[in-house]
Amino acid sequence: MTEPLDFGAGLRRLLDRRALDVPSLAGRAGLSTSDVRALLAGASPDAGLLRPLAGALGLHAVDLFVLAGVSVPDVLTACDAAAGHSASYIVQDGVHLPAAERQQLLQHIRSLPQQDRPADARPPQLGADSDGPGGRVIRMFRHRNLSLSGLAHVLAVLTPSYLSASTYGLIGRGDVELTPRLVLDFAALLGIDAQDLSALTGVALPEPPPTAAPEAVDAAALLWEARRLSAAQARQVAESARAMRPEPRNHYYLNVSGA
Repeated sequence: MTEPLDFGAGLRRLLDRRALDVPSLAGRAGLSTSDVRALLAGASPDAGLLRPLAGALGLHAVDLFVLAGVSVPDVLTACDAAAGHSASYIVQDGVHLPAAERQQLLQHIRSLPQQDRPADARPPQLGADSDGPGGRVIRMFRHRNLSLSGLAHVLAVLTPSYLSASTYGLIGRGDVELTPRLVLDFAALLGIDAQDLSALTGVALPEPPPTAAPEAVDAAALLWEARRLSAAQARQVAESARAMRPEPRNHYYLNVSGA
C-alpha cells in the first residue's frame, strides 16, 4: 500500500531547493512564521493558508490543495467536466503548431467569455486516487479536466511515455510507482518545474532535468487555460486547432521533457 504523501516534508524539500527560509516565505505569503512552521511540522493545512502560500510559491492554488490532500473548493475546479475530451485534442493539435500560432490559439481561449458552471462541474472519479505521490499527481491532471484516456493521449504526443490509460489509473491508485521519468513528463504537462515537483512528491531525479522546451510551456498553458471553457467552447477551440494543423494527427511525438 502506498504511503500517503507527507505535504510538510515536501514543502520543506521545496524550500531547501529554493534556498528559502520560513520568515521569507511567511512574509511573501502574508502568514505568520508559526503557521508556516506548523505546516512544515505536519499540521493539517486549510484553505486560508494554502491560497496565499500557493501565490508566494508561484504555484496554482488548486495544485497546492491537491498536494496537501485538501478538498478543492468548487470555485477552483474546471468550469465544465464535459469539456475534458475536447481539451485533450486542443493540446494534441495545438502543440504541433508553429510558436506564433500556438500563442494565437492560447489568446483565443483567453478571449472567450466565461460561461456559468454546470451542476456537474466537478472532475470525474476524484475518489479513485490514492493519497500517495502518484495519486496526488494524477488528481492534479483531473483538475485540469483530463481523463485518464486524455492524459495517455496527450503524453503520448508530448513525451516518450507511451502508457495506457489503465496504467495511469494504476499510478493514481498507487499500484504502479511514480518514477523519475514520469515526474519529468508530468511536470512538463503540468507546467511545473520538474525539480519542484520532485521535491513536492519526494521522487528524486537522478540528474538535473533539461530546460523545458517552448512546446512544453505552451502545452501546459493551453491545458491550464482550457479549464475555463464550457463544453461547447472547448469543441469550437479544438476544431480551430485541428484546422490550423497541416499534418495528420499522431504523425509524430514531441519529446518536450528530455530524453
